[in-house]
Amino acid sequence: MAMAPTRLTEPMVREHGELRTATWDEALDRAAEGLRRATERNPGWGAGIFSCSKATNEMNFVAQKFARQVLGTNNIDSCNRT
Repeated sequence: MAMAPTRLTEPMVREHGELRTATWDEALDRAAEGLRRATERNPGWGAGIFSCSKATNEMNFVAQKFARQVLGTNNIDSCNRT
């Protein structure tokens, strides 16, 4: 099966306004750093989590624990509003 030409097949990061290919370690480090900065800049509401109402209870439980324990926020939603 051929992939759509616009589908990303490797991680990318923005550098000087342009996207470039990156390693998974670099991309995940940048994502973690962005979450850290957001939660330090705005404690309690600098980040949030969207989970899926069709996910298992266990998956939604883990998502809310991550939001509350790691990100320090109660901003979590698992409802579909489409």
